[in-house]
Amino acid sequence: MGKITDELQAIASSQRAKISARFFKTGKGQYGEGDVFIGVTNPDLRAICKKYLSLEFDKLQELLDNEVHEYRMAALIILVEQMKKAKTSQKLTEIFNFYIDNTYRINNWDLVDCSARDVVGFYLFNSNRDILYNMARTENLWTQRISIIATHYFINKKQFLDTLKISEILLSHKHDLIHKAVGWMLREAWKKGAEEQVEDFLEHNIGKIPRTALRYAIEKMSDERKKYFMTL
Repeated sequence: MGKITDELQAIASSQRAKISARFFKTGKGQYGEGDVFIGVTNPDLRAICKKYLSLEFDKLQELLDNEVHEYRMAALIILVEQMKKAKTSQKLTEIFNFYIDNTYRINNWDLVDCSARDVVGFYLFNSNRDILYNMARTENLWTQRISIIATHYFINKKQFLDTLKISEILLSHKHDLIHKAVGWMLREAWKKGAEEQVEDFLEHNIGKIPRTALRYAIEKMSDERKKYFMTL
């Protein structure tokens, strides 16, 4: 891995690492159990990554395989930038496949959120999207979160159907991190012009939608509409 890890270690903060470990729930039995932080802020991490955007897959694999959270984050930030700059469909496919092969290493919500839209969503925009539905139906929390967060790219392009369909698949999920992701994407769709579709979806599923997802989804609505949905 070489220089990128040296640069990250040089600005690491043990105090910040302790805060991050608590924030990302790394304790026994928590969703981030066993994750290791060295304490690097996102702005600093992104600034360092800009110097290493040409890293090959073997070096990125080393970063993803490392127990240090910020190393895995660095690999994903670089992959996003490589996806944006890819010149050929072959390169786009290689990056996408590399990402999918490493979903087991994308194992905290911030790792998903910094990459799923701009790698998975970006790639699948002009491709068959069945893989998202397969991911949503797995038993893996992070794979499921990737499936819904990836649709953020479609939302920004005014395509909302996949967000609604995948949200419906995930409504029965037990984990708060999925409830938040579903509500967040429904809110984004509503903001981007899908007011009627989202509100119809909420009315149709009001008996199944988790309270957290509902609160997120209606956050930007008028007080009157918020009250309507909260009292249904």
